[in-house]
Amino acid sequence: MFFLDFSLENLTGVNATFAIRWEYAQPSLPYTVGSILTPGVHTMNRKKTAKNAKKRSATARVVRVAAGKGPAAKPQSDRGRIVTLAAEPGAVDLDLTETVVMVVDMQNDFGSKGGMFDRAGFDISIVQRAIPPTAKVLTAARRAGIIIVYLKMGFRPDLSDIGAPGSPNRAHLHHVGVGTPMCAPNGTEGRILVRNTWNTEIVNELQPEASDIVLYKNHYSGFFQTDLDKRLRRLGTRSIIFTGCTTSVCVESTLRDAMFRDYSPILLADCSGEVVGCGLPRSNHEASVLLIKERFGWVSTSDEFLRALEVGAKADS
Repeated sequence: MFFLDFSLENLTGVNATFAIRWEYAQPSLPYTVGSILTPGVHTMNRKKTAKNAKKRSATARVVRVAAGKGPAAKPQSDRGRIVTLAAEPGAVDLDLTETVVMVVDMQNDFGSKGGMFDRAGFDISIVQRAIPPTAKVLTAARRAGIIIVYLKMGFRPDLSDIGAPGSPNRAHLHHVGVGTPMCAPNGTEGRILVRNTWNTEIVNELQPEASDIVLYKNHYSGFFQTDLDKRLRRLGTRSIIFTGCTTSVCVESTLRDAMFRDYSPILLADCSGEVVGCGLPRSNHEASVLLIKERFGWVSTSDEFLRALEVGAKADS
């Protein structure tokens, strides 16, 4: 392992730093493991990978480069409070000024009695189990000054945004009864997955506060046909803590799109739930957790997140 520092300022006209780590597998191994480490993003400490690499006697190198400043990157002197979050496959150093907590689709249609999932016969207790740990995460995050972003699946009253005729989005939504009128448990007139009704309100235990960001989406991913990416970049976001439902549909879709846009996604597994495939020998939730920690980001828990913030607060006092 060695470090190489050099500057690309003459080529780019701007100056920032980042590091690239490549761990080369032995010929007997089918793939090469790599990660990009950026001070403005945070240092991803893949301890388990490094340990395994030593056991394999694989060679590794780290290159530190002065290169073009990425969107919302900060000078080293301007970085905020750093906390270390225990996660798989390795611990993550989070700059809290560049981190948001995202709550995906924790709304009445998915998590409340009388909502769409409940009416369709799904076991909503799977979603409801994620509510108490998520509430603790939101309380701690707000106390630490971390921005909260809520995503809600909801459509215009005329359903003009459900997709073109014959599109998969439109077909699946009609199958679940999008737009169907109903009497909501609170006595109001509801409509399944329609904006500004009881159905698309966040569950009572996780209600947004005035300082939180709340966005509607009309596809599984919160990045599709929304200004989520622009908002996150204006905030200087680098890391996204994911909570919500369902794990393998809207959460994973949004998480993958976040990774494709070079955000660093971390799923808090106990703050998420999946009703589809919950009775399989390996549930869809478990499959998503495995894929995320192996390919798309990191997986941790609410307890580890709370512990990281507590340790960070003590270090600052």
